[in-house]
Amino acid sequence: QVQLVESGGGSVQAGGSLRLSCAASGHSFSSYTMAWFRQAPGGEREFVACIAWSGAPTYYGDSVKGRFTISRDNAKNTVYLHLNSLQPEDTAVYHCAAGTGWGEPDHEYDYWGQGTQVTVSS
Repeated sequence: QVQLVESGGGSVQAGGSLRLSCAASGHSFSSYTMAWFRQAPGGEREFVACIAWSGAPTYYGDSVKGRFTISRDNAKNTVYLHLNSLQPEDTAVYHCAAGTGWGEPDHEYDYWGQGTQVTVSS
């Protein structure tokens, strides 16, 4: 079992930045692929980024490529998402996830956090 707790969300203006954190507890964090997804009000869950157990490779959704960066610190059991050049369309609840798979399909991930809200105003 892995428990995931996100933090770092908030309200920012367009063009601003945030850093989200996801702290994991339980077994074998360093063996899991970690990912971030987001869900806007009334929208479907959208893949944001994932990172392999070793820190590389990484993979990003098209809508965030070049603006967001995923990283992890296995010594701290934490995965991060750096959000830059934020736009109103980035407003969503951001969830981290852990699994043994890879890539965009959410069925690749077995464990999910409750999420942290990011709101971007124009």
